Amino acid sequence: MVLTYKDCIERYGSDYLLKKEISEGRLFQKEKGIYSLQKSCSELEIISIKYPRSVFTGESAFYYHSLTDVIPDYYYLATLRTGSRIRDKRVKQSFLKSEIFEMGKTKIQRNDVEINIYSIERMLIELMRFRSKLPFDYYKEIISNYRNKVEMMDIALVEEYADKFKNADKIMDMIQMEVL
Repeated sequence: MVLTYKDCIERYGSDYLLKKEISEGRLFQKEKGIYSLQKSCSELEIISIKYPRSVFTGESAFYYHSLTDVIPDYYYLATLRTGSRIRDKRVKQSFLKSEIFEMGKTKIQRNDVEINIYSIERMLIELMRFRSKLPFDYYKEIISNYRNKVEMMDIALVEEYADKFKNADKIMDMIQMEVL
């Protein structure tokens, strides 16, 4: 279990007692302000606790939704435009307008960690929006996996999300041709 500094102060009562737990080997400092009850913990858990107001998107979301088996080099996180910049070499950050930030946001369990992530329907819209920036083979792999999951997707929700973006008709036409 990963804890923030605030969580540790609530749990142990003071900074002195927190440092005592660390020195006695019952608590482990992973990064500045991030602590763990186990000696080893996943980086995904650290990232999700460290940036609780962010949402996994892009290559990370495609991977965590099992749409690709390519492990991303970075954690791709979306934040509000008004949010602060993430200065972490492991993270690629994108800033979104508040109108579209919450759209499709959900939580899933991945490797025993609950993460904020965009839904599979929202990620289909993102795939169409940014398809020219992705390698062709990678794009085709994701499209192929979407075709296998089309039965479990809410297409009305995809249309609702597409309407929030400019070029909604073009996005829906591409989805019709590529996926449905």
